[in-house]
Amino acid sequence: MENQNASDLIPHETIMNKILLIRGYKVMMDKDLAELYGVETKRLKEQVKRNMERFPDHFMFELTKEESEVSRSHFATLKRGENQKYLPYAFTEHGILMLSNVLKSKEAIAISIKIIDVFVMLRKALADNTELRLLFEEIRKKTENNSKNIEVLFQYLDEFSDKKGSEDQRNIIGYPTATKYFL
Repeated sequence: MENQNASDLIPHETIMNKILLIRGYKVMMDKDLAELYGVETKRLKEQVKRNMERFPDHFMFELTKEESEVSRSHFATLKRGENQKYLPYAFTEHGILMLSNVLKSKEAIAISIKIIDVFVMLRKALADNTELRLLFEEIRKKTENNSKNIEVLFQYLDEFSDKKGSEDQRNIIGYPTATKYFL
């Protein structure tokens, strides 16, 4: 049997559940990435700090204390009474790709590729969703115009039927028929 890669064992849903939206970026937290890479969070952060020039603000940023508190209370990551010693890092898609270069293990590279694939899938799903919304908007506009046109048509029909019922008999145009004079 062929050796299975560590990234093959991680389902896409597991990765998707770890992607958060913070400051308008889709990110993954250092703790979650360390878990996926199979390293301690402390070690992952050490490698990042040694290579800070590789991680500009749009690749990685440190959460503020308030953001950290919100994420911690939302996900209940710490047990009651524990203190968070360091603020967590949030990594964007590009930062995750850079992590594979910093960690340099084959497993880290394979897992980074899998994570990037999930980001690409999410982006494609969002694009497909946007296309559908645009299509629905176009259909809605057409049906809205059709509804207005149908309403105008019914108004004309109502006006026509009102005129027809209120008119006296029409004057006959042309020559009178012979039967009228012979009786």
